[in-house]
Amino acid sequence: MKILSLGAGGFIGSHLTHRLLTEGHTVTAVDIETDKVTEFLGHPNLTFLQLDIRSPEWDLDSMVRDSDLVIDLIAYANPGLYLRIPLEVFRLNFIENLKIAEACVRHGKRLIQFSTCEVYGRTAASLKNAGLTDPEDPIHATFSEDTSEYILGPVSKHRWIYSCAKQLLERVLHAYGIEMGFNYTIIRPFNFIGPKIDFLLHEKEGIPRVFSFFMDALLNGTQMKLVNGGSNRRCYTYIDDAVECSWRIVENPGGVCDRQILNIGSPANEISIRQMAELMREIYAEKFRDPAVPLPEIVDVPAEEFYGQGYDDSDRRIPDITKARTLLGWEPKWGVRDILETTMRYYVSSFRKNG
Repeated sequence: MKILSLGAGGFIGSHLTHRLLTEGHTVTAVDIETDKVTEFLGHPNLTFLQLDIRSPEWDLDSMVRDSDLVIDLIAYANPGLYLRIPLEVFRLNFIENLKIAEACVRHGKRLIQFSTCEVYGRTAASLKNAGLTDPEDPIHATFSEDTSEYILGPVSKHRWIYSCAKQLLERVLHAYGIEMGFNYTIIRPFNFIGPKIDFLLHEKEGIPRVFSFFMDALLNGTQMKLVNGGSNRRCYTYIDDAVECSWRIVENPGGVCDRQILNIGSPANEISIRQMAELMREIYAEKFRDPAVPLPEIVDVPAEEFYGQGYDDSDRRIPDITKARTLLGWEPKWGVRDILETTMRYYVSSFRKNG
């Protein structure tokens, strides 16, 4: 296939682009950055365009027309940005992505749209006076693509603008499917981790995601800060597992993914942010520690101090992956400790090589 991959130079995009090329597809990849794809820029089946999709110079319409499949990974996906530049988060994640979807509608091209598990919001257990018999029962935190209700915070907690923009885009794609027969597949990633996830303390992206922040602290001996005590829980998924499932969605055997939403995640890998910090510090001390650099202290910080006004978060989210299992025969293979150790090894090696 001739595949147009937008946002192909990011964390997920770079790994997925590599898989598409390995499988023999011809890929036109678009991104602002090239750092994460430098090793295969010379591949004969890859055309890489370094540009911003918001630029008026690029010809979206003809690129979509000339492709067999469009994969859209473009997003601001960093909580620090949701608070600092919420309007730009909305414009990129909804308005610019909608232009891509509408080009696919015009030319009758299938779209694989990467969304987010953030659309699910909080659990019922997080609500005051929910009256649940057992608030810790995982059933209250397990989210299914087609049946789960969404619970988001108030408008004053504008951290949810990312979730809302992604959710609105999903609803518009669904409407195009109903009214115009548009063929799309929506992917909801659950906390992917692996090499290239972030540049450590990357100034262009602001505060890095939690793994990268902890990794930076370990390498430099600075504090591992737990926002509001690190009680929130996540299910982490290794990027190789995620790409395998994404690849099967690209292949779409028998059209099983047509107009479907699929969670990609590892339900067995639930861990709190505090537990993650402790486990990363334990692995680092055992496998990678430089005796000259002290192990970092784990400290609690208020969310407003760390992120600023308007912060809020999901308390817990476990993916129901029944659809991926049933439609695609996919099963995640990586456990959380192996995910962290493998990803940490990549960053330790890179840090010491460049330092």
